[in-house]
Amino acid sequence: MTKKTSPSDLGFLIVCGSAWGLAEAGLGLALESCAKLASGSIMTGVALFFIAAAWARTRRVTGPALVVSLALVFKLFDALLLGLPIKHGAVANPMFAFVTEGLALLIIVPFLADAWKRKAAGQAFLGGTSALLAVNLFPLVKFATGIPACVIPGGTTALSLTYAPLAVGISLITVPLGFLVAAKSAEGESAVGPHLARWLAPTAAAVLCLAAQALLRLA
Repeated sequence: MTKKTSPSDLGFLIVCGSAWGLAEAGLGLALESCAKLASGSIMTGVALFFIAAAWARTRRVTGPALVVSLALVFKLFDALLLGLPIKHGAVANPMFAFVTEGLALLIIVPFLADAWKRKAAGQAFLGGTSALLAVNLFPLVKFATGIPACVIPGGTTALSLTYAPLAVGISLITVPLGFLVAAKSAEGESAVGPHLARWLAPTAAAVLCLAAQALLRLA
């Protein structure tokens, strides 16, 4: 993984991180009303889409690291909009989840042969195993934030473990999609001006995502 991060790669990462931050707020709000208990597992699959796209585009640790960092910034902005402290369970614990999801994929990906990384089956395997590792790491959140993971009603098993099959199943699909989006985005940039692809579009995307998040929370 010696490929350097180009300006256009950086722009792609900004778009990815911003879209993930907005998705976390928008989908999280929607899932509260229809799939509250499974929302974390669903969002794990969504998160791995963006993380996988970042890695596929850059083939470097810095790709997922930057995307995770941007998602964390959006989560802090969300906390500001909601008037919640960072140590609140709805803020600190999801932030820990972002880190574990990025870490999980980065732990698994070196063990996958390059030939498999180019195949949908190998990418699906990467998604499933990364999700499985992430959901098993999440119960450690209590040691990082002091706030225990949510458990099933009337039980002691963490929701992340209870709904692990859902997270794995979604990630079998979203991670290959992330690889596909990364490849298509690189191809598409040749059809637009370099400045638009590198700076104008990513900046506009980040601003629009922040504005949309504010509208979601303040409307």
